[in-house]
Amino acid sequence: METVKITWTQDGSEERWESAVSYSPAAAEDYKRYKEAQDGVSDVQIIAAQP
Repeated sequence: METVKITWTQDGSEERWESAVSYSPAAAEDYKRYKEAQDGVSDVQIIAAQP
């Protein structure tokens, strides 16, 4: 089964943040929308999780 993670940037930080858990692609789409709605969060991306 393919798993993915979410990455994003946070205002005031130069580094990219990455989710601590991996998701199914369908669940990741829901979580991506949730992250995009948070204040100070931008450039939310879904990436392949490393095994």
